[in-house]
Amino acid sequence: MSVQAAAPAPARPLAPPPPSSSLELLPITLREANAFVVGHHRHHGAVRGCVCVVGVSRGAEVVGVAIVGRPVARRLQDGYTAEVTRVCVLPGERNACSKLYGAAWRAARALGYRRLVTYTLSSEPGVSLRGAGWRCLGEAGGGTWSRRERPRLDLHPLQVKLRWEVGAE
Repeated sequence: MSVQAAAPAPARPLAPPPPSSSLELLPITLREANAFVVGHHRHHGAVRGCVCVVGVSRGAEVVGVAIVGRPVARRLQDGYTAEVTRVCVLPGERNACSKLYGAAWRAARALGYRRLVTYTLSSEPGVSLRGAGWRCLGEAGGGTWSRRERPRLDLHPLQVKLRWEVGAE
């Protein structure tokens, strides 16, 4: 009795995903995500670096991005905490923010992070974060970095933010 080796499966050609009305996660580069943020974010621009980036699409169109990086606040830089520094979604894309926040947490956790934080303006409702299982920890920050001896040009909103967290349980 002879045993024949199975023939290798033919390589599947790479093709764009079929048109779909549902949201799909997709890998995206920081350069692509920053271009999306610059073109669509209401009050922030590009970021300099990241831990990971994820996009969400509807069919062939990118409709949102999330960028995860090191925490901006120095006292949160413990090596196990990351921060969602940008989430940007086209207007009217229901559930895209929640999908991105959930994917950002799964990616950060897979990289060994134990906590993920982000901030919203106090005027933003945070429905997407609650929908993705995040907790509001209360008010944080706000104000200007400019000082008499060190003047700065404020290019970001100066109002108080809300800090949100997932993990660290």
